Amino acid sequence: MTKDELLDAVGPAFSKLRRTALLEVEEPFSAKDLSRTLVLNLVLEHARDSDREITVGGVAGLLGVDPSVASRMVSDNIKAGYLVRAASQEDGRRSVLRLSAEGEALMERFRRHQRSAFEYITADWPEGERLEFARLMLKYVDSLAGLRHRRP
Repeated sequence: MTKDELLDAVGPAFSKLRRTALLEVEEPFSAKDLSRTLVLNLVLEHARDSDREITVGGVAGLLGVDPSVASRMVSDNIKAGYLVRAASQEDGRRSVLRLSAEGEALMERFRRHQRSAFEYITADWPEGERLEFARLMLKYVDSLAGLRHRRP
């Protein structure tokens, strides 16, 4: 494969990655719960990585969707028992989002599932390649976070 063919293949490969969560490994996820984890993961990461609170509007911005779409996604997670609304500590008129105990448990199960899927998919890889791929994937994701500070 040429350099250009390799680089052109990266985008389509990334679009296939999320589907690995549906693999028949440890406690497979339904398509519905898989889509719920998009929102739950944002709430979890935001709470862990910053002192700021996250609202439905924040979820919309982070997902790049219309606020009404984010509102439906958040409402679905609340109805499923994975998210709760809480009063903002900064502004009591605002509602912020927090994972419930059930949401925390779902995300822990999702993390275990993702690791199992990774280990299953790369089972025939040498350990060094597995670890190098994992390291480079994390580096790639860290670079995504740094894009906010980069000028085009």
